[in-house]
Amino acid sequence: MSWRVVPGCSAIWLERWRAVRVGLLACGLLGCAPAFAADDAAWTRCLTSLRESAQAKGIDAATFDQHLAQVQPDASVLALLDAQPEFTTPLWDYLAALVDEERVADGKAFLARYRGLLDGIAAQYGVDAETVVAVWGVESDYGRVTGKRPLLVSLATLSCEGRRQPFFRGELFALLQLLQDGDLAAAPTGSWAGAFGQTQFMPTTYRRIAVDGDGDGRRDLVASVPDALASTANYLARAGWESGQPWGEEVILPEGFDATRTGRKQRRPWREWRALGVREVEGRPSHLSRITDDTPAAVLLPTGAQGPAFLVFANYDAIYAYNAAESYALAIALLSDRLRGEPGLATAWPTPDPGLDRAHRRELQRLLIARGHELGGADGMLGTATRRAIQTEQQRLGLQPADGRAGQSILVALKAEAPAPVALKGTAFTLPAAYPRFVQSPIVSKHRAMKDVPGLSTGDFHGFPSLLVSTPHSTAAISLFGGQLLSFVPAGQEDVMWLSPLAKPTPTPIRGGTPVCWPYFGRQDQTGDVPAHGFVRTVPWQLVDASREADGTVVLHMAPPVMEDLSLRLRMTVRIGRTLEQSLETENVGRETVRFTQALHNYFHVGDALQVSTEGVDGLDYLDKFENYAVAHRQQGDWSLRDPRDPGRSDRIYLEAGGRYGLVDPVLRRRIELRTEGSKTLVAWNPGEAGAAKMDDVREGWRQYVCLEAANAGPDVIELAPGARHVLRQTIDSTPL
Repeated sequence: MSWRVVPGCSAIWLERWRAVRVGLLACGLLGCAPAFAADDAAWTRCLTSLRESAQAKGIDAATFDQHLAQVQPDASVLALLDAQPEFTTPLWDYLAALVDEERVADGKAFLARYRGLLDGIAAQYGVDAETVVAVWGVESDYGRVTGKRPLLVSLATLSCEGRRQPFFRGELFALLQLLQDGDLAAAPTGSWAGAFGQTQFMPTTYRRIAVDGDGDGRRDLVASVPDALASTANYLARAGWESGQPWGEEVILPEGFDATRTGRKQRRPWREWRALGVREVEGRPSHLSRITDDTPAAVLLPTGAQGPAFLVFANYDAIYAYNAAESYALAIALLSDRLRGEPGLATAWPTPDPGLDRAHRRELQRLLIARGHELGGADGMLGTATRRAIQTEQQRLGLQPADGRAGQSILVALKAEAPAPVALKGTAFTLPAAYPRFVQSPIVSKHRAMKDVPGLSTGDFHGFPSLLVSTPHSTAAISLFGGQLLSFVPAGQEDVMWLSPLAKPTPTPIRGGTPVCWPYFGRQDQTGDVPAHGFVRTVPWQLVDASREADGTVVLHMAPPVMEDLSLRLRMTVRIGRTLEQSLETENVGRETVRFTQALHNYFHVGDALQVSTEGVDGLDYLDKFENYAVAHRQQGDWSLRDPRDPGRSDRIYLEAGGRYGLVDPVLRRRIELRTEGSKTLVAWNPGEAGAAKMDDVREGWRQYVCLEAANAGPDVIELAPGARHVLRQTIDSTPL
């Protein structure tokens, strides 16, 4: 990394950043706070210089001041300038995560969901639906991972220091212009380098290429899927996409092929490659019959002569233009093939230790956690903690090289070892003195007068006083008794949640929706003097605040009544939009560490509980309530009520769970995805026919729901120090099959 004085930034600024650089290295690059304050004279001078330059570009001083006057620099982005994964990750690892079965299945679901939109885009821009959706999937996992860094902070920092200041200044000014023009309702978050939105445009690209795909007069690539997908197609079309032509395909090279002839820029007519012996892979779909003899083509050997070979055409270059890395372009190209129903590669990558897809990465992390490594959860993201844990286990097992790489060899070795013993920690609560009063007086109320929030009202939902939410993307109902989600209906779908038609009047707990079980789950280590599943599902909650975001998403903040002799405080946030996001934030306001458990007890509506299956639990250990949680079993394949070990019923706690599950419903023809954070356990429950017959508020309804519960339960006990907070979060998404 170069360090130099730039106009508007003094030598003091340079020395300050040298110190920051040393601090970043000493702290592992990312672990330290910036070493300077927002009122630092050098930072102020740099902002002044940027303000003057912005005005020269047509950006009002008021716009600049509104968005940047209070911005503080973020030193951590400098350490990321030379660490893009496309250039440091082995290709087989990179592709294993980006072109995996999860992404393929999700992509096919989105192809079906947006078929009309994508057909229109293909007709207008000439880019096929599978390629557009593949870009969406690789760039942001279909809008789920768009980046969390405040773009104005990152771009302002990189505009004042680092090796590409002129470039980042241009991006900063473009972002300010988008805000000034009204394309963006608020300053977005994104990647450290400035890419943002559903398909990760840089601000300058956004200004040049983005289009209004939904006809609302704005180009919103953050909240509008039509805008994002149409803009992606427009980008590829302007990059030279040739309609109806393939990007390329895997090919077979003749013995003794001269590898010096390979490379994306070494083009020659297809007939010449054919004359040299390049041919399609036998038994696989081939697009070469659609290619004329004069079509320019190149041969790629991205991992050398022993790996797969590809023949690529102009459309590959258009993909490459989106992000100039061979690995990236291949990920888009290969994912688009899989979305068309084509098989994976015929030739294996030249490694004895293949890479892991995201499901197996999460499995590896769960095994590492079971051996005592602190990873913060099994999310499939291979960060520093995971790599260090892998390296430790590689050294213990004598695996070479002990490089911290997540491959098949370390996964197989850890799976071969016996499961770690399950240790249960205790929790215990006494009944708060105020609890009986709250239960006997279930009066719903608001903490203060409700704001005039469009789409939010109060009313009756199946007999329960509720907050009623209507957005362009979905509707929802949340009971003010118990703070309980009762309904979530994505546009064009049936209700995702099941609410029993036999549910009892309050103050009896409401059967269905998403009961909030807190500060303990079930009766874990509690006496018979306290209610099952905690204190808050049978008391009135308060609406603390509400707001509506630019895309119509409604955000609610709610809380149960404060129980003074309980040192924990709970606050719930619910975001209702294209997905439903629900989080429980627990704070310890006492003077001693408190142990607690909890769950968001989701009753998901299904067509027939005996026909659905749950993805994301294969290989997990679980405890069975019907055995009093005595011994851990290992799940084989997806979970369903057809499990031969215990058919027709379930009450399981899955351990070291990965946080991403899919409930596949062939009757209602949809897939409900549940993503969790702050949780290491998943509860899967259905009482079955015999159990339901004993439940007055279920009876024959047992076949219409399956409970998959985001939880801290069983051995996943939260130990919360005084002043500390813990957040359990779940995101619910439903897509047609």
